[in-house]
Amino acid sequence: MSSLAVQFDAWIRGQFVDINDKLEHLYWQQQDKANVEGVGEALKIQLQEEGNRLIQALLEEGNTDEGFDQAFDLLGNVGLFMAACRRHEITEPSREQASPLKQASALAMHIGASLGVTPRFATAHLTTHNRAVNGVYKRFTSHPAERLFIDYNTQAILAYKRASESLMKVHHLGISHPMSLVLLKQVKQALLEVIESNRALFNALDAEAFFYVVRPYYKPYRVGKEVYRGANAGDFAGINVIDMMLGLCPANDISYGQMLVEKFLFMMPEDQATLRECMRTPNLMDAFLAALNTPKREWFAPAANLFVQVCKLHGDTAIQHHNQLVEKYIAKPSQAMQQQHLSKVTASGPPLEVLLQQLADLRDRRAAANRDDIFTRYNDLKRLREALGEQNDNL
Repeated sequence: MSSLAVQFDAWIRGQFVDINDKLEHLYWQQQDKANVEGVGEALKIQLQEEGNRLIQALLEEGNTDEGFDQAFDLLGNVGLFMAACRRHEITEPSREQASPLKQASALAMHIGASLGVTPRFATAHLTTHNRAVNGVYKRFTSHPAERLFIDYNTQAILAYKRASESLMKVHHLGISHPMSLVLLKQVKQALLEVIESNRALFNALDAEAFFYVVRPYYKPYRVGKEVYRGANAGDFAGINVIDMMLGLCPANDISYGQMLVEKFLFMMPEDQATLRECMRTPNLMDAFLAALNTPKREWFAPAANLFVQVCKLHGDTAIQHHNQLVEKYIAKPSQAMQQQHLSKVTASGPPLEVLLQQLADLRDRRAAANRDDIFTRYNDLKRLREALGEQNDNL
């Protein structure tokens, strides 16, 4: 990493956090905690001037062997700065045709285009690719709610990744392979860890602190002329690999396919490659259904039982996420928010009521809910359960 990149990284880990902390303290003292207008103006100027000065030096240095080494990490630092400027409304997409952060935009677009990722900070920058120094990783603030949110999100993402890797191996071995039982047990254990991680997060995370201190840093912002949606905890391949390998969410479903297209560039390049491979891979649900039409062997019941359990657990994680995190930490707090702030609540762009419906539909796909207005695997899972009951009856 070049000396200029090291200086910028040190600022992000130090003075940047301190400025954000001071601004958050000022906002929190207000009756309207969502208001940032006219509050802490000297701190906002300091944030913008210090960040711009460091970024200008990096922009002049250019993408040389000494410059953009560890470019993804540098992109994250630029993105954290731009996201903080958006949070404090130094920038605001609805009042601009182009970002006033010209140097940051230029550097972000340069790096993003060279890596094949979106030119803003993404989930990986704060979770799986967030390097710790002396035990401390990068954050926007030092608020305990942000630490909890990042810690438990990272833990869940790592578990999802383990589950997705095991499911891909099941495909390569075949559902009747004895080692597929071992792999499905690993998937089951990983999903149980997701549920436990989410439960711990929901029990410990203060809803008001999340809504007013953590969430605002994940808003959409402009890079150059384009507005890019906020980072989402689901911006990694693992959870979608599970969706598709289990057969719960087909890539050729128009709504689900649209979501995949929109999130591709928000993922690491290696995650993009994994997702493309998965989109070309037959799913395990269809493999188990096809096995119903063949003579039953002793391998079928144990493997199919585990598969059905895994599908249930994946649905449980989706229900848990939506019914606890979305409702408790976004939907309910927004009801108490003053009207002028409601259009800026979501990180993904659409109005809150539209976002909530999209998330509910995704939850029901993953849970194979009994719905006739969207595609789910409710009837197919019912067939497998009935076949398992019949086979057990014949033993």
